[in-house]
Amino acid sequence: MKLKHLALGLSACALASPAFALNILLTNDDGLTSNVKALYEALKAKGHDVIVAVPCTGQSGMGAAVKYLTPLTPLSTSNADRTTGGCLNGAAAAGDPGAGKMTKSGFTGGDYFYANGTPVMATMYGLDVVAAARWGKAPDLVLSGPNEGQNVGGIVNGSGTVSNAQFSASRGLPSIALSADASTADNTGLANPASPTVAKLSVDLIDALVAKAGKGPLLPAGLALNVNFPKDLSNPVWAFTRFGSYNLYDLKFVADLSQDPTAKAVGLGSYPFPGVTISNTTAAPAADQTDNEAYVSQTKISVTAMQLGFEHRPQGQAWLRLRLRDLIK
Repeated sequence: MKLKHLALGLSACALASPAFALNILLTNDDGLTSNVKALYEALKAKGHDVIVAVPCTGQSGMGAAVKYLTPLTPLSTSNADRTTGGCLNGAAAAGDPGAGKMTKSGFTGGDYFYANGTPVMATMYGLDVVAAARWGKAPDLVLSGPNEGQNVGGIVNGSGTVSNAQFSASRGLPSIALSADASTADNTGLANPASPTVAKLSVDLIDALVAKAGKGPLLPAGLALNVNFPKDLSNPVWAFTRFGSYNLYDLKFVADLSQDPTAKAVGLGSYPFPGVTISNTTAAPAADQTDNEAYVSQTKISVTAMQLGFEHRPQGQAWLRLRLRDLIK
C-alpha cells in the first residue's frame, strides 16, 4: 500500500509540471517590490505564464478602494511619487502614462505593468486590460502579494492585499492573498534574501492545489485563501488557521503624532498633527485564540479560508430572521 501511495503522490506531482501550466495574474498593494519580483521569477521557472499588474506607488491600507471615473493622467509629482514623479523603485518615470508597461530597465519584457491607482484598480487593470490582451480571457489564478508585512486579524479589513484577492474571487477566479514579514522589503536592489524563500513556498502551495485539482477548479467558488508567512522561514511548517479575534497590530488615532511614542519611533516626532499609529500588540492570545492566524503566523505559515463579502454563516442568518420576524413578514 505504501508503494501505491508513493506512486499516486508522484503522479500528483506530475500534474504540477509545466504541461499543466497556469495563466497567472500577480498583483499586490505595494508596487514593484523584491517579493513580487521573486515570485514572478519562481512562477516562470515552473512554466507558468505570468503577468504582473501592481500599483504605481505603495497603497497599504487602501483596502477595496476604487476611484471611479477618475482619469489616470500621465505620472507627475502631483499624482505619483511626490519626489520623482514616477513609480516606486523606478517602475515608471514622470511623464509615463497613468497605466501601462513598466519602463524600468530589466522589467520591459512585456510581463510587468503598473496602474497609478489603488490596489484593486491595479488588479482590475490586470484583469480587464492586460489579461484580456494576453490570453483573451481571465487568468486561471490570481495571486496578491507577497505583501511586505503580515495581513492578519482585524487589519485585513483595510488590506489592499486581501481586497485584491476578494475582488478577483468575486469574479469567480481562484484567488490567494500572500503576506510575508515586513523585513522582506528591499527598495535598493529588489533582492531581499528572504524573498526567494517566500516565493518558493508560495509555489509549493500552488503545486499542492494543482496536484489535487485534476480537471476541477483550484479552489471552490466563493472561497479564497489568506496566507501569511512568519519572519523565520528556516524550518517552515504549514498550519490551518482562522481569522478569529486575536490581533497582531494595535491601531490608534492620536491627536498629536509628535507626542506619541510609536510615531516618534518611526521619525514622526516633528509632526504636531493628528494621525493614525500602528504597533505590534503586547497582549497574549486567550486559550480560544491560539488557532487564530495572527498568533499562528508568528511561527508557522498560516493558511486561512476566506468567504467572499460580508454574508454571515447560516446560524447568523437564522438568528436575524427570528429576531426580526415581527418586522419583516
